[in-house]
Amino acid sequence: MSLGAAPFALGAPIYKVVLNDVIHGVTAGHVIDTIRAAAEDDAELVLIELQTPGGLLVSTREMIEAILNSERPIVVYVAPSGARAASAGFLITISADVAAMAPGTNMGAATPVSGTGQEIEGTMQKKVISDAAAYTRTIAERRNRNPEVAQKAVTETLSWTATEAKEAGLIDYIAASERELLEILDGMTIARADGDITLATAGQEVVVQEMTRKQKILSFIANPNIAVLLGMIGLAGLYLEFSNPGGLVPGILGGIAILLAAFAFEILPVNIVGVVLLVAGFGLLIVEAFTPSFGILGMGGVVGIVLGALFLFEEQPLPTPAFRVSLGVILPVAIVLGLVVIVVGRKVVEAQRRPSMTGSESLIGRFATTRTAIEGEGKVFVHGEYWDARAAAPIKEGERVKIIAVDGLVLSVEHAPESKSTES
Repeated sequence: MSLGAAPFALGAPIYKVVLNDVIHGVTAGHVIDTIRAAAEDDAELVLIELQTPGGLLVSTREMIEAILNSERPIVVYVAPSGARAASAGFLITISADVAAMAPGTNMGAATPVSGTGQEIEGTMQKKVISDAAAYTRTIAERRNRNPEVAQKAVTETLSWTATEAKEAGLIDYIAASERELLEILDGMTIARADGDITLATAGQEVVVQEMTRKQKILSFIANPNIAVLLGMIGLAGLYLEFSNPGGLVPGILGGIAILLAAFAFEILPVNIVGVVLLVAGFGLLIVEAFTPSFGILGMGGVVGIVLGALFLFEEQPLPTPAFRVSLGVILPVAIVLGLVVIVVGRKVVEAQRRPSMTGSESLIGRFATTRTAIEGEGKVFVHGEYWDARAAAPIKEGERVKIIAVDGLVLSVEHAPESKSTES
C-alpha cells in the first residue's frame, strides 16, 4: 500500500504485519514467516503493528528469537491510538531493533498470573517471576534499553504510557502515524554483525503481509472461547447421534466440531484438570438423563463443565489471563448443553420403555376377530391380514380376542372380555 500521495522511491519494499490478536502458535508463525520472507526478498525492514493483551510464553519466545536473529531490521509499532502491548506484547516491543508507540497507547503489566487470572503464590510465584524478570532483562540489554526499568513490568506489574515509556528508555520514538514513523526512520543506521544497515524508508512501498485463509481460520479456532464452544458442540452432536442413530447430521457436525476443537487444544496450553472436569461434568449430565435425581446430578454436571472450562487453559511457567475462557460464554452454553442432554436422554428412555409400534411385536395388546373356531389353533383377522393363532382355551368363530404374544407368524390370543366382534 502507498503512504498518502507520496511517490514510491526506488528501493526495497517494507513488509508489514498487523498483529492485533492473542499471541499463540498461529499468530507467531505468521510473524516468523514474514521475517523469513523479508530476508529472502531483501526487504528494507519488517514493520510489526502491534496491539495484544498477551499470549503464550512458548510462542512469544519463538517470535522474539526470530526478531533478535532477523537479517532485516525489525520495527515494532504499538498502534493505533488506544492500543496496548500487554504482557507478551511488552516483551515483543522491547525486543525490536526500533520500538515505537502511537500517542494514547500503553504497554507493560507482564507479571505472571494463573490461568484463571489470580496471582501465583508461594515458592512457585518466586520461581516464575524470577525467570520472567531475567528473560525481560536479557531482551532489554540486547537492545540497549533500560533493563532495571523493563523488569518492573514483571516484578511490580507496571505499565507505561507512550510518553512514560520514551522517558524511561523502553522505546525509541513516539509517532502519530505510520507515515511519520517511516520518515523518522529514514537514514537511520541499524547495527548488524555482518555490517550496518542504513534505512531508506521515506516514501517506500509498504506491503502488508496478510495471513493465508488457512491461518485466519486456524487463528479464529485457537480462540479459547471458540475452542471450548466447538468441544461442547462436538460432544452434544455425538451424543445426539448415538442416542438416536441414523440422524447423520448431528454426528457429522459433532465429529467435525470435535476435530476442530482437538486442533485448537494442540495449539493452546491445555490443563489436564480442566479436561477431567469437563468429561466428568458431561458424564453427570448423561447419568441425570437416564437416572433422574431431581436435578442434583444435572446441576453437578453443569458446575463441572463450567469449572473445567475455566481451568482448561493454563500455561507454565508463565500463565496469562489472555487464555481465560469467559464465564459469560461458558455458563449459558453449559446450561443449554445440560438441558439438551437431559431432555434427549429422557426421551430416549421413554421411547425404549414404550411398546413397539412397528413389526409383529406391535400387535401385542391389540384385538382381533376369530375367522375360524380355535380348538388349540385357528385363524384370526387383524389389521387387514389373516394370522395363525392359538389359544389355551377353545374360542368360537367370530369372537373378539386379545393378542398376548407373538411367536414368529403365530399369535397367542385369549378371549376378550367384551363379546362384541370388532376387528383391530
